[in-house]
Amino acid sequence: MDHQHPYLSGNFAPVQSSLPLTACPAEGKIPSDLAGGQYIRNGANPVTPNEHLDRDTHWLDGDGMLSGVYFRRAGDKGTEIEPQFVNRYLQTDVYRYARHSRFLTRPVLPSLTTTLLLGGGPVVRLVRVLRAVLRTLILAVVSRLPGRPSIRKMSVANTSVVYHDGRALATGGAGPPLRFLLPGLETVGWFNGRRAQNEPRGDGRSGFRGDGPLAVLRGWTTTHPRVDPVTRELIVLRSTACKPYVRYSIVKPSKQTEPGSSIFDEPVPGVTTPKMVHDFGVSSHHTVIMDLPLELNPKNLLKGTAAVRYDLTSRSRFGVFPRYAPYGIRWFETSPCVIFRTANCWDTISSATKERPAETLVNMLVCRRTSATAVYNTGNITAPWRGPVPPEYAEEEQCRLYYYSFPITDASHTERHIRHQWALSAIPFDFPIIPADKSMSECRYVYGCSSSHSSTPAPGSAAKMDYLVKMDAKSLVACGIADPPPAVTGCVDTRTLEQVWAESSNGDDDDDDDPIKLFRMPRGWYAQEPMFVARADTESEDDGWLLTYVFDESTGLDEEWECREGAKGELWIIDARNMRDVAARVKLPQRVPYGLHGSWFSEGEILAQRPHGSVRDAGAVVSKRTVWKWEGILGGLGSVVERLVG
Repeated sequence: MDHQHPYLSGNFAPVQSSLPLTACPAEGKIPSDLAGGQYIRNGANPVTPNEHLDRDTHWLDGDGMLSGVYFRRAGDKGTEIEPQFVNRYLQTDVYRYARHSRFLTRPVLPSLTTTLLLGGGPVVRLVRVLRAVLRTLILAVVSRLPGRPSIRKMSVANTSVVYHDGRALATGGAGPPLRFLLPGLETVGWFNGRRAQNEPRGDGRSGFRGDGPLAVLRGWTTTHPRVDPVTRELIVLRSTACKPYVRYSIVKPSKQTEPGSSIFDEPVPGVTTPKMVHDFGVSSHHTVIMDLPLELNPKNLLKGTAAVRYDLTSRSRFGVFPRYAPYGIRWFETSPCVIFRTANCWDTISSATKERPAETLVNMLVCRRTSATAVYNTGNITAPWRGPVPPEYAEEEQCRLYYYSFPITDASHTERHIRHQWALSAIPFDFPIIPADKSMSECRYVYGCSSSHSSTPAPGSAAKMDYLVKMDAKSLVACGIADPPPAVTGCVDTRTLEQVWAESSNGDDDDDDDPIKLFRMPRGWYAQEPMFVARADTESEDDGWLLTYVFDESTGLDEEWECREGAKGELWIIDARNMRDVAARVKLPQRVPYGLHGSWFSEGEILAQRPHGSVRDAGAVVSKRTVWKWEGILGGLGSVVERLVG
């Protein structure tokens, strides 16, 4: 069978039901460290059918859906644990409007694939994009008419989740964070940096920009804001299509541990074109932004090229500045690359020597890609051919865990060279996770996913993770500094995935000193991004558990590789120390589609949530009888417009 779309088929396909907290059976013993907490993962789950799933649809387009397992305390003394599964759509403006309308045959928002379209010539491409954007703007205007949920924010909030200052927040690139409740996952409202909608009145001042009639077009927020585990500050980047292109915010907690007030939308100088800002790095004292040759520039359409464009002849730039002083940014240039995830960022101070004075180094671990192929593949289209690659930039297609080191000297020093830049390992590595309390400081272990298949599959196939990886980053970085591999293209550990598996503690040997350990999924099973939860009262960084949703395709898919009716997934709890033992398997009442990023919410965080006045519902559906009766002429006109453009 020729699938409609590899990222909407099999277990990538959206689920059709939302479940309230539902008790789940479990095999094995659930660790007491999980009692009272909840694991939640975000992901795209399109609610509106698309008549052109083979063309204008991207994996990242779908409406945000949260899927969580709550480890409820049970028994008379609360010492027993009852896992409960819940999944729920985030009640974004776009989702509520789509559920309301009877006439939509396509999603409200233009697909990311629309901005990547390559065929038809520049004029045809421009017309198609403008037509898609105009349709969205018309629907946004119609949504303001009586009887309809209003579209004021364009975000589908489908990428990640984070906890800050008593609020659980879902994030997406095209708008501010969206607050939801734990453990039931009900949506509260948009968070502007000072308060969320439907919260009791408090600070009435504006936070993130985005007020007024053009609010839907302003302020793309990075999907991975950072929370300092010590100061509890929320650090956010926001990008726009006009200068200064990148703005920077620091949201202080209500009970501050550091002096000073929150900072909102401070301009970051030095970025010259609109960019797709997905992630960044934050250490205890510095922030690192990435100005990569992956543009998100609507002006490109006027030049006859796609709005999303990767330029192999351009350079990657890293901007490093003190956390509270973006105007003090210093830029470091290197070979072109694409980075969607930062694993960690930390500061070190070197000792003075005869050759070099004492200096501060800002270190960063990222998942570095050598091309933007993944952006196109997840839209089921072929990446454009940009001509011959300059010899100095020629690299094999890869996604690896990379180490960068930026020397920060006094203002009189002019050095702008990256001290170290090489991969820790040659194996494919993505979806990096570290213990939350180790963020922004030097951390020994990084966990993530790998695949025995290509990490950059061709259109018509999809990337699926059949390995979980534990990497001793501290040891590998030390080895690389002592004996540096070639800059940019070098690797500290040059073994392939198969070689690491053969030599690892999961294979024939039992080498506890191996800096890379693998957990291989059983044949036919695939995992998702893992989440680390530390064991209580432990001093060892890796003493804890990895939580990951898994799916058995050998039994869950039919002969045409589509999900069987009633297919179900599981949540596995894996011992993070030996990367071998599965402590427990929670049997879910339905499957969880392969998705994006999640987080662990502790029992203390759940109990410390801020009060709220109400929650968002899906919005009332207007019936034909009431269109003219109580909506009046404007409501009827809105229905006619919806029918014409839906």
